Amino acid sequence: MAPGKKSKRSSSSNRRRGRKDSKRLKKRRSIAVAPVDPRAVDTEWWDIFWRRNSSAAPGPIPDNEEEGFKHFFRLSKQTFAYICSLVREDLISCPPSGLINIEGRLLSVEKQVAIALRRLASGESQVSVGAAFGVGQSTVSQVTWRFIEALEDRARHHLKWPDPERAEEIKSQFEALYGLPNCCGAIDATHIIMTLPAVQTSDDWCDPANNYSMFLQGVIDHELRFLDIVTGWPGGMTVPRLLKFSGLFKLCESGARLNGPVEKTLGGGHEVAREYIVGGPAYPLLPWLITPYESSELSGSAAPNFNAAHESARLLAVRAFSQLKGSWRILSKVMWRPDKQKLPSIILVCCLLHNIVIDTGDKLNPDVALSGHHDSGYIEQCCKQVDPLGKTVRDNLAKHLMYVKEKSLIKSK
Repeated sequence: MAPGKKSKRSSSSNRRRGRKDSKRLKKRRSIAVAPVDPRAVDTEWWDIFWRRNSSAAPGPIPDNEEEGFKHFFRLSKQTFAYICSLVREDLISCPPSGLINIEGRLLSVEKQVAIALRRLASGESQVSVGAAFGVGQSTVSQVTWRFIEALEDRARHHLKWPDPERAEEIKSQFEALYGLPNCCGAIDATHIIMTLPAVQTSDDWCDPANNYSMFLQGVIDHELRFLDIVTGWPGGMTVPRLLKFSGLFKLCESGARLNGPVEKTLGGGHEVAREYIVGGPAYPLLPWLITPYESSELSGSAAPNFNAAHESARLLAVRAFSQLKGSWRILSKVMWRPDKQKLPSIILVCCLLHNIVIDTGDKLNPDVALSGHHDSGYIEQCCKQVDPLGKTVRDNLAKHLMYVKEKSLIKSK
């Protein structure tokens, strides 16, 4: 059969399509991608960003550029340069196609890091972050994930359990500040709230506040630094179960962690306080995890006195989580259908950034910390699990604190 005749309409449509394709091709060819030395430090991106956003961004923006930089990125220019040095090789080793901004220039390492930090610090949508930098949503997504992968790999040394020398310094500070000998840190946990597609919802991920969430647990030192974290577990778990599934629990139970010298010179001749951390009533009382006395156990003066010191030390962890979720607001906002396999990496990188600010001598900004509790809307449960050895350690500590207090009163008379 002979082929049918092409209609004039079809022919005309093909010609128009051809002209459009030709124009697109010419337009692509006309975009000259400026050659960029990937190892060169880009100093222009900030000037452009500052001019574009210093007056347009919502909320009060500091007039001073240094303070403005910290407002947008939660860290100083010096710390920003350090972070760029950590990830530079990874970001330039195999740059993906498409990382070109609207001026036709390849994105520098500095601009990529800035985009990722702004996304993590603000928690704003990828569209909003892209508009602030003159790039598209897909670029923000791609750049942010590449940065997370790179920093997760290159900055691990900023989140580690302290060596014996560092542990002695931490214990010394906890005793000087709160009177607690041999205390190595404070522990707490928080929920990272998210929405999930209907096909992924389950009771495991639905927490007591009827949110879908992922847990983050952390041990904190006296400077609000994270020493250990565990994340990735569903928010529907109980805190004791979360603890039991953590590497921290396995290491401490096996004697591989919190195994330093035992304090044998407690005031008044009372015995033995091994290394331990302090936690809230949601945690079990263990030989290495000391929780407060319950209200029914507060007879006499030793227990209330201990609880007061314990609470002051434990609040370090509460402050650290409020600072973390306030500085890196992607963790405090409801995440829209995140990849549950990637979310732990996002959480870890925010903890790394928190620690980097401390380790570089930069200052955590208390003004950006969450004004309320980091787990607002959640009621702290009380764990009834009590290890007899843990009870002995707590009683010895309570007697020691009471002895020190009484001795101090006698001296003051």
